[in-house]
Amino acid sequence: MSRLIVALLIAALAVGLSVGGATAGGAKSTATTADICVLLPDPKSSVRWETQDRPALVAAFKKAKVTYVINNADGDAQKQRTQADQCLANGAKVVILVSLDAGSSLAIERAAVAKQAKVIEYDRQVGKSSPAAIYISFDGRAVGVLQGRGVVAGLRANGKYGQKPVVAELNGGETDNNSFLFKGGYDSILKPLYANGTFKKGPDQFVPGWDNQKARTIFEQMLVSTGNKIDGVAAANDGLAGAVVSALKAKKLKPIPLSGQDATAQGVQNIISGWQTMTVWKDTRKLATASAAAAIALSKGQKPKQTGTVANGSKKLPAFIIPPVSITKANYQQLFNGYLRKGEVCRGEFKKFCK
Repeated sequence: MSRLIVALLIAALAVGLSVGGATAGGAKSTATTADICVLLPDPKSSVRWETQDRPALVAAFKKAKVTYVINNADGDAQKQRTQADQCLANGAKVVILVSLDAGSSLAIERAAVAKQAKVIEYDRQVGKSSPAAIYISFDGRAVGVLQGRGVVAGLRANGKYGQKPVVAELNGGETDNNSFLFKGGYDSILKPLYANGTFKKGPDQFVPGWDNQKARTIFEQMLVSTGNKIDGVAAANDGLAGAVVSALKAKKLKPIPLSGQDATAQGVQNIISGWQTMTVWKDTRKLATASAAAAIALSKGQKPKQTGTVANGSKKLPAFIIPPVSITKANYQQLFNGYLRKGEVCRGEFKKFCK
């Protein structure tokens, strides 16, 4: 075998597995033995899973000097189950699961329990009396409340508040319990305003699988059904908000009050350029650190730290809940503390909008 071929093989292996056993992208878990197995959902519904959560988890695991493997299911629930089975066959003691849907996630959790492994529900709660050990996430209802307040603030700022503006809702995927938490939050702000006639309720739809392309199609249909008379949108994350922005620009319509979530570089660019009102920052470094600490405790048979409990069917599930933060044009620079790089946001056509 030539030196060139050997070099290419080594490079290929380096892409597939990094130190500690963290798999790249959507690659399947290999036969690598690891105490902690992370199951991420997809790289498309939000870029955060690969650009924020993965590196934060890797940093936390490396600091703790534990063995780990990180998989991404590419939005495929069956693939996620296969990845989980491989991890459990390789002796994983703890599974950190970001649920794609309740059915497949419950199957993963039950398989883990059968192998005496513990499960951490990460970011998304599975519900339905799941056998997980703990749920670690941000306050989902509080996220929605911040989003609803953001839309209201935007309508006040542009003078539409007292003119019965039409507000649409573009919700996340129905298979994700978080979508209902977010919606419950912004509905708690918006429904009273619909009821007293301050706002007019517009189209309200869930986006299958948080798919951004489907979101654009859905929002375009909303515009058609209302004769382009939509004055604000409660969008569940930055990806869906980006779909709204794309549709508005394509129709040569003006910006409208628009919420988001995940504090992505694109979301912040839309904020500073005036196309998005706000985003909700969930500092995934805190989530990863708490999850890594819980995983290590569970792997040693110890009880992880918790802030309280959440409903889990007829039972209660231990939980560690982190408060979210609203990000607007007034405070976006606080993201440049290592969460985002200024160069990711303040570049190209957006450079002129940065302070």
